[in-house]
Amino acid sequence: MTRRYVVTVDGPAGSGKSTVSRLLARELAYVYLDTGALYRAVALKVSRSGLAAGDRAGIAALCGETTVTIAGLDGVTRVLLDGADVTELLRTPEISMLASAVSAVPEVRQRLLAVQREAALTGGIVAEGRDMGTVVFPGADVKFFLTAGPEERGRRRWLELRERGHEAGLGEVIEDVVRRDHQDSEREIAPLRPAEGGVLVDSTGKTVEEVVDEMLRAIKDKENRVL
Repeated sequence: MTRRYVVTVDGPAGSGKSTVSRLLARELAYVYLDTGALYRAVALKVSRSGLAAGDRAGIAALCGETTVTIAGLDGVTRVLLDGADVTELLRTPEISMLASAVSAVPEVRQRLLAVQREAALTGGIVAEGRDMGTVVFPGADVKFFLTAGPEERGRRRWLELRERGHEAGLGEVIEDVVRRDHQDSEREIAPLRPAEGGVLVDSTGKTVEEVVDEMLRAIKDKENRVL
């Protein structure tokens, strides 16, 4: 590949976006941008502050006093919150749910939008999130929307939590996934939806490698059309 594209990967919770995007970035020798981690970092600060999830004014004010930066290469993204690396603290169920509420605050989205766009100025990036192809990078070269059934997404999320040492029932995790789907798709600002002109990829019953191969073929097709 001669041109360095901006590639977006959107989709609901548990669809495998993070794993797939990391591997896709590695295969392309691109930078991996985990945009969800930015919102999780703000959510972590909100949690530490004691603010309620519904206190939008308080969250907006807190975000204005917050610095979130990212560094990512070869499938690894590190997140710095006010200068401290908090990457390993961002994947708990509590932070996941709070991040959904935080991402609905306009001031938070606006502040983090600049961080995300700056990271993609030179191209060669795989940006993963929920509104990458619709809001953050509407002019992206290739846009994917990755999905799977709620039961499978819940099972994946449950296995991920177990690997991280978090105890949770499978049924509870599936309920959280469905609840997160509702929050993300019904929010007023940047609701979760496929980007116009994007490629829909259903990962149900597929291995990570199969999904990535499908995406690489789509990128190759794009490159051939450009040439």
